[in-house]
Amino acid sequence: MGKVVALRCIRCGRDYPPEDRFTGCEVCRAQGLAANLAPEYEPVNPAGLSRGFDRAGPGLGRFAALLPVEEPVSLGEGATPLLHAPRLGARLGIDGLYLKDEGRNPTGSFKDRMAAVVVARARDRGAGTVTIASSGNGGAALAAYAARAGLRCVVFTLAGAPPAMLAQMQSYGARLVATERPADRWQLMAYAVERWGWYPASNYMSPPVGSNPYGIEGYKTIAYEIAQDLGWRAPDHVVVPTCYGDGLWGIVRGFGELVRFGLIDRMPRVHAAEVFGSLKTALDAGREEPAAVPGRPTVAISIGTPVSTYQALAALRAAGGSAEAVGDDREILQAQRELAGAEGLYAEPSAAVAVAAAGRLRARGIIRPGETVVCILTATGLKQPEPLAGELGPVPVIGPDPGRLAEIFGERR
Repeated sequence: MGKVVALRCIRCGRDYPPEDRFTGCEVCRAQGLAANLAPEYEPVNPAGLSRGFDRAGPGLGRFAALLPVEEPVSLGEGATPLLHAPRLGARLGIDGLYLKDEGRNPTGSFKDRMAAVVVARARDRGAGTVTIASSGNGGAALAAYAARAGLRCVVFTLAGAPPAMLAQMQSYGARLVATERPADRWQLMAYAVERWGWYPASNYMSPPVGSNPYGIEGYKTIAYEIAQDLGWRAPDHVVVPTCYGDGLWGIVRGFGELVRFGLIDRMPRVHAAEVFGSLKTALDAGREEPAAVPGRPTVAISIGTPVSTYQALAALRAAGGSAEAVGDDREILQAQRELAGAEGLYAEPSAAVAVAAAGRLRARGIIRPGETVVCILTATGLKQPEPLAGELGPVPVIGPDPGRLAEIFGERR
């Protein structure tokens, strides 16, 4: 366990005691900006890190020296494959395309890394109930890890959340409450946190500040694994599906630590793949805070937010990255089909946005020939099969008739 000595504002640098604070920096909020906090640790001896990094098998415990809990609650998360994608890469003009398949985590998404840490923190603090505002992946992860730790879980979700995700959350024993509007979840969750002492995993502030600072630390391990799998070499680019930027911030923070410890020699450029363009608009305009942009229904429900966070902008600027807004459902579903058909990876629509964004970055010349690019596939397509299923043709039903079979396949053998 890394010893946390302070929670530091990622914008103004103000230090707070290393206690649970979920609403960000009070100084920045008074100035009209919602800035999250991040744990600061006692100095770590880099020479001792390799022993944990080299430990075989899944589970975030091998990275405990850089995490804020003694032992994460574990279901065998992490150690997800980093797969070279030559056929899809050829279509996009990116020979060095790699896919980090986070759908292989126990509940099917990268959110398991957050849950492993935040539930351990809640357990260690003596909390009885953990809670989250989630359209699906975060709620499923928190529910599973809460069950593992013997804690109660309450999820504030949306009335239109994918049925598969709702069923998954409930199967782990979580209590669900749905609202019509996303912001209504935050109001109810704030009441439960402040009045009843429930331990929050996610944001519940407006404007959003980002999730629990301790839980976000779990996402650093994605960067650790990418660098390790590339032979302690940084990729040139990493593309991350982005909503409020928890995963984006954690990944950039992880790469920054590896640079500081001398395990890699440079920071990769890290890019946000979003839907509506809150971050792209802010970057293009040189804004310090994310822009509020119009939203609408989208197949990429896991990242469908019209306003992102300061932490997401800060991560992009720290990593020299950009943001691509992929708002067309047809483009997203096409990327999902190509990912499955070319590489055998069935990712949810929100994850496929990273692939579409990478193609755009290549077309714009931001990704250049010969560069290594990693797309983070944040969740499996089994979480939300309905959108793509509606685009696929019917399955022919036939009897034992070779003539009909030959008709379907055109005599091909």
